[in-house]
Amino acid sequence: MIRLILMLPLMALFQCDRGETVAAYGAADQTWVLQEIDGRPFEASALLRFPEEGKITGNAPCNSYNGTLSAPYPWFEVQDLISTRAACAGLEDEGFYFAALMAMTQSEVSGDVLILRNEDGHEMMFKAAE
Repeated sequence: MIRLILMLPLMALFQCDRGETVAAYGAADQTWVLQEIDGRPFEASALLRFPEEGKITGNAPCNSYNGTLSAPYPWFEVQDLISTRAACAGLEDEGFYFAALMAMTQSEVSGDVLILRNEDGHEMMFKAAE
């Protein structure tokens, strides 16, 4: 019994890893298409993917990007976001998208819908590509 009690904290430590991000809860193996930011349609094209544990990739209106996802589900925290540096007519939309994505702190996956939100009431709604 004492061995079990001593092992519980160690087991809990191993349960909190990057595999417990939103990807492990239904977001992996999908390409997510941004539909709305704060209830308004996002007219440009933005895609989000979770290719492996603790990683995100995607395509913003002008550039491809990737980053690290470091918080356990339902929390959402993007770090080390990098993108290519091409210019296009959608650069303003891209800046808006990246700023919104970096500000998100919570995630929810429900079937083919992914919602990212933060405590300030901002929200991004993605739909799985068909």
